Amino acid sequence: MERKINRREKECEEKHSNSEGSELDKDYKTSLITLNVGGYLYITQKQTLTKYPDSFLEGIINGKIMCPFDADGHYFIDRDGLLFRHILNFLRNGELLLPEGFRENQLLAQEADFFQLKVLSDAVKSRWEKEQLASRETTFLEITDSHDRSQGLRIFCNAPDFIAKIKSRIVLVSKSRLDGFPEEFSVSSNIIQFKYFIKSENGTRLVLKEDNTFVCTLETLKFEAIMMALKCGFRLLTSLDCSKGSIVHSDALHFIK
Repeated sequence: MERKINRREKECEEKHSNSEGSELDKDYKTSLITLNVGGYLYITQKQTLTKYPDSFLEGIINGKIMCPFDADGHYFIDRDGLLFRHILNFLRNGELLLPEGFRENQLLAQEADFFQLKVLSDAVKSRWEKEQLASRETTFLEITDSHDRSQGLRIFCNAPDFIAKIKSRIVLVSKSRLDGFPEEFSVSSNIIQFKYFIKSENGTRLVLKEDNTFVCTLETLKFEAIMMALKCGFRLLTSLDCSKGSIVHSDALHFIK
């Protein structure tokens, strides 16, 4: 008798456990929401979409705002499907994180306004204003020879991030050829100063001197700067000193996008 009771209790426990498991599974499934935004499907959790009270998405999920459904029963929102990933990432992370080189600030600000996310809209507009201000300020990088001030190059650009990129590239290439001789050049905020420049030799990026130290050629650095700028979508606005007849012989390069 006791064994039968134990078996019955065990069966009841299993049923109860299965019932709880199915309820949890059901709750988990109902917490997942699929949105069709301009033809792009996004799957996320209910708590993500309702993070900001009185937003457009919170209104849809909680039934405050009527929203049509697509043929598969998903919420359909007739907005920019590609830009919505940034809206969703903001809801997930609580901060504005955009890929490098993002240029659709105005469109994203409009989307943020539509979805009634004032915090995001303010963040996008602030980022946009900073970029506008930075674009009006020309940043430069100076590359000089500490032993001959007439030998050098200034690179001007209206994008500070590009100047930082080209600076790190030059330092990286130089250091990779200067193993054991770090004293051959120094780096400060806007200046890279080499101990020696030597004349260009065809087919070389950096040249080996008689004392077995590597030294950058100035002409090669100019080519490096020009190629990097063109690949990043900049154009050479002007060579500020073309009196010598060639861009690579000039004293300065000016890039703009």
